[in-house]
Amino acid sequence: MTEATAADVMAELRALDDPKARAVNARHGDDHGVNLSKLRALAKRLGKRQELAVELWETGDTAARLVALLVCRPKAYTRGELDRMLREARAPKVHDWLVGYVVKKSPHAEELRLAWTEDPDPVVASAGWALTADRVVKRPDGLDPGALLDVIEAEMRDAPDRLQWAMNTCLAQIGIEHPEHRARALDIGERLGVLKDYPTPRGCTSPYAPAWIGEMVRRKGEA
Repeated sequence: MTEATAADVMAELRALDDPKARAVNARHGDDHGVNLSKLRALAKRLGKRQELAVELWETGDTAARLVALLVCRPKAYTRGELDRMLREARAPKVHDWLVGYVVKKSPHAEELRLAWTEDPDPVVASAGWALTADRVVKRPDGLDPGALLDVIEAEMRDAPDRLQWAMNTCLAQIGIEHPEHRARALDIGERLGVLKDYPTPRGCTSPYAPAWIGEMVRRKGEA
């Protein structure tokens, strides 16, 4: 399927659209009806195709943008292009995949992390905090966990949902990965109570930071 055009991909996505999947996705704020396993299978058949990815993104269609993020070459985008794409990516799944599958692999990731974290748009800022949480785990050198906890303690409780979720993730990762800051991370999580009552399926780890930290520390054998 390497010769497929953007029009071909759009036609296949329309054929894959399922009203039941659309209803489920709508509950999470995503406006498309394509089963993600089928969408991933389509992207796998296409392979990496940057020009096609650009064309699909420009359609503005959520399912097409998800395919674009799977077939693109992350290092091909400029910082400006990634910043524009993030500001256009209002569907939660597109936002998450853009940050997780593309920006994290970009040479511009650190510059964007710093810029986005300070952005007045809470959705953009949430991307900065998601990148910060990733750095806490993978590349903590140069970060100041104590300063991050200061901001989280002061701002997380009243932050809009998506920003709050990203800050909470950063809080949990600091507590999990940095034993010297664990007690404070647990204390902040307990006092703020963010996501304490979040419905969590049986067998899954709660996003409530104290529970999340405790479970992951237990799994690591550090408890």
